[in-house]
Amino acid sequence: MYTIYLVEDEVSLNQLICSYLQREGWEVVPFMDGDSARAAIAQEPDLWILDIMLPGMDGYQLIREIRSANESIPVIFISARDSDLDRINGLELGSDDYLAKPFQTRELIIRVRKLMERVYGKASQPQSQSQPQLTASSVDRFDYPPYAIDRQARMVKDRSGLEVALTSREFDLLLYFVSHAGRVVQRDHILNQVWSRDYFGSDRVVDDLIWRLRKKMPELRLETLYGLGYRLAKG
Repeated sequence: MYTIYLVEDEVSLNQLICSYLQREGWEVVPFMDGDSARAAIAQEPDLWILDIMLPGMDGYQLIREIRSANESIPVIFISARDSDLDRINGLELGSDDYLAKPFQTRELIIRVRKLMERVYGKASQPQSQSQPQLTASSVDRFDYPPYAIDRQARMVKDRSGLEVALTSREFDLLLYFVSHAGRVVQRDHILNQVWSRDYFGSDRVVDDLIWRLRKKMPELRLETLYGLGYRLAKG
């Protein structure tokens, strides 16, 4: 398994990128500032992903330190600074790629994979580790307080023991969120898992289904992260 060090000070974006990278089968170590990342340079991960504007040591200073320790470790810059000069500076300092914000997370994944293949060969592409469809745990019954969920019976009960009447799709969505509790998930991933990759239509159906789920399960701690997606707090 290859290890990626991600340095990004925006918490939600850091978590989102980590989630996507881990889903591809890579180990990810996140950092929120340049100074803590600098202290980890000697550990020599297989890839660095660096923001430029960071608390403490910025990305430009950090890549100088990385390159001083090891000239061959691949580095990708991600930054809201998208002028030609910024790109040129990044490349001159030794970055292998530069991705301007905002970007589609999937594009970053593709660039990471291509760069890893170029540096380490085809073996850098991990075996598929796609999430099992809609499995929240290895047991059929589990709790997400105050709700009790029976995966086999496809039933949810509230704290009073009363059944929460969910449609099949609402129950699938609930299982998806519970199995990804604590992670940021985007609409397209929800569509792929709860509907299918062959779904054709507006992704707004996700918002409608989430609205219905929230209405029926008001104590579900489901957050909307505008511009990023949704996150269910861990139970």
